[in-house]
Amino acid sequence: MEKTSSYNRILVAAAAIFLLAVTYSEAQVLNKPEAADNPNLAGNSAWTAACASDSFNEYFVNFTWNPPMVDSDNEFVLELSDANGNFGAPRELARLGDKNATFDFEFQFAVPTDVRGESYKMRVRSTSPAKTSPASDAYPMHYVDYSSPLLISEDASGTIPPGGEIQLCGGASIVLSPHNIPNANTYQYNWYRSGTLLVEKTEQITVSTPGMYYVELDYGSVCSGSANTLSNTIEVTTGTSQGIAINGSADIGLCAGDAHTLEANISGSGLTYTWYKDGAIVAGPTLEAHTYNVNTSSSGFEGDYEVEVDGPSACLERSSSITIRNLGDFTVTRENDANIVLLPSQTKTLTVSTSATTPTYQWYKDGVAISGETNSTVIINETGVYHATVTETGGGCSGAPIDSENTTVVSPDSFEFVIAYAGAYASCQNSDATISLSAINAVGGSGARTDVTSDLESSFSYQWLHDGSTVSGETSKTITISDFQNNGSYTLEGTLNTFNASSNDLPISLVTNLSLNITSNGTVLCEGADPIVFNSSESLTGETFEWTRDGVTIDTSSETINAAETGVYQLTITTHDCPVVSNEVTINAFDESLLVLDQPEDLIIIEGETETVTASGAESYEWFDANNTLLGTLDSYDFQTEGQYLLVANFGNCTLNRVVTVSYRDNFAIPNVITVNGDGINDLWILPNTYSRKDDVLVTIYDERGKEIFSQSNYENNWPESTTLFNKQSMVFYYTVARSGENLKQGTITVIR
Repeated sequence: MEKTSSYNRILVAAAAIFLLAVTYSEAQVLNKPEAADNPNLAGNSAWTAACASDSFNEYFVNFTWNPPMVDSDNEFVLELSDANGNFGAPRELARLGDKNATFDFEFQFAVPTDVRGESYKMRVRSTSPAKTSPASDAYPMHYVDYSSPLLISEDASGTIPPGGEIQLCGGASIVLSPHNIPNANTYQYNWYRSGTLLVEKTEQITVSTPGMYYVELDYGSVCSGSANTLSNTIEVTTGTSQGIAINGSADIGLCAGDAHTLEANISGSGLTYTWYKDGAIVAGPTLEAHTYNVNTSSSGFEGDYEVEVDGPSACLERSSSITIRNLGDFTVTRENDANIVLLPSQTKTLTVSTSATTPTYQWYKDGVAISGETNSTVIINETGVYHATVTETGGGCSGAPIDSENTTVVSPDSFEFVIAYAGAYASCQNSDATISLSAINAVGGSGARTDVTSDLESSFSYQWLHDGSTVSGETSKTITISDFQNNGSYTLEGTLNTFNASSNDLPISLVTNLSLNITSNGTVLCEGADPIVFNSSESLTGETFEWTRDGVTIDTSSETINAAETGVYQLTITTHDCPVVSNEVTINAFDESLLVLDQPEDLIIIEGETETVTASGAESYEWFDANNTLLGTLDSYDFQTEGQYLLVANFGNCTLNRVVTVSYRDNFAIPNVITVNGDGINDLWILPNTYSRKDDVLVTIYDERGKEIFSQSNYENNWPESTTLFNKQSMVFYYTVARSGENLKQGTITVIR
């Protein structure tokens, strides 16, 4: 038997060496992939560059290989290099698992959307056996994700100059950049000056040299043209600054009909002049027209004038503006308030200002001229409506007199205050609030009101009142309330000479700092248990309150309530004019699923070790053994011994019981030696409970020649039934343990007599 076994091992080793030699001498040959014709397009030619886009992205590669055959589970994978042809991190383009018997086939692939380069290569890799083909030739590959003409402008402003021309003066430079492409900095560009390709590749270039500039996206030597991204052209020219200006004063006053000529400080040299008034062209562009006659006979001749010059080798530039004023056109401005309150024995000063060069003044009261009041100011001591009339008398021309705005001077019968919240305020939400005087109205005999706030707010003395009572120390125009115990109605009173004024009422309701909590003796409602009772942390005696369930009022008179239904319970107390809302307590219906164990109720442990069972969902727990002995009151218990245990979980007034059964796990190995000497010790081959007495477990035993001598389902730990089978001192048998045709265990049994 030993010789036969050795001989067989020699044959197996020789066969392995032979197969290895065959494998090395006849390994598969993977050839480099090559670009192939697209069968879905007209014509019959392989692609030389991949210019993909969202409208077309379908390419084919031909691949051939030579036997021997690959494994049945093999897949051929087409991989792509980086833009420089390196395969340090190849990208998968396609994968085929149905070509293991085809020696010449094609891959179909799409160009990834981030591919842009001129030297991409491809290769093919087999997975079983693992081999890699040589790299293909280099191909330009670009995913053209933008294929519209670019638009370029200075600093990507989006403004293309008229005629596309930009002039540079005095060695200046500008930055050109496209303004209509998203994520412009993620692309490379081809910039051109007058047809010559420049070295710059970024999205913007700085230029100072004259020429015709345009750009396109750089999609390589083949794909750039097909992308159709060539931009508009910007012509950059250069010139010399002339330092243009308008001679004379920068502020000129003229009368209608006056003759006046504006003159540029530079003349001749073949320059072209354009004259502007208030930014609009009024003359030109005209060659050599370095002067401009202002037409003062036309209405609106006044304004700001400029001149612009241009010419061969000269920069296009515009002068600073000069101002021409119409001396017959002026303004009059009232310098005091429109409404003034005049108290008994008081005087007030009214004032106007004007832009007239040589003005005269006349003051009027109620439409009648006031004798002798011919200055820019007047002192008054009577009520009425006042204004001044201003006339221009100098500057060589005169215009129509202009009246100032009216000033209304009143002597009130009374005053009233208007107070308002300063800043945002919401009742029962703010922790503080500020009230301020917002207006003082003078009230006439007819009830007419005149706002005199700015004139008199510093003249009144003030006093704040809370619910009609004086607030000590609060004598300014503003009061801040920061204590909810001071909630109530606030008013402001004031005095000025013999006048008393009072305001409207404003209520203040600040949020209280009372913390209201409700508690219950349970949260689970179950039949037959004691009632669930709610209590409040605050006394409800003398308070206005309401108990609610799910937002609906259920009681407004009881200091404690019983929960008769499931729902969300809450208490609200109204104190200091504001509601104080308690926490929410949710009462649930009793449900056995509320109790959750993190281990099965039939718990199997290894003898000598500890297994912990943790419960959750209840309020308290009690663990008992089979003798009803209390073992613990935590939410978990450590089990070490077989047996039955009782868990009593308390849910307020409800309880739930769970029985946990603990048994030991089989903890011994399948024996590989038995002694059949009849001494009753180790005479039988005993299997663990995991495999013995199981209807679905088949136990089979073979002799040393491989002959089956025992086979039994529901093994009863009864082999061998006789010792007559053993005619040697030590005999070796083989066994298998299987379930449903699946081998669970196998090994040897040595029988010693």
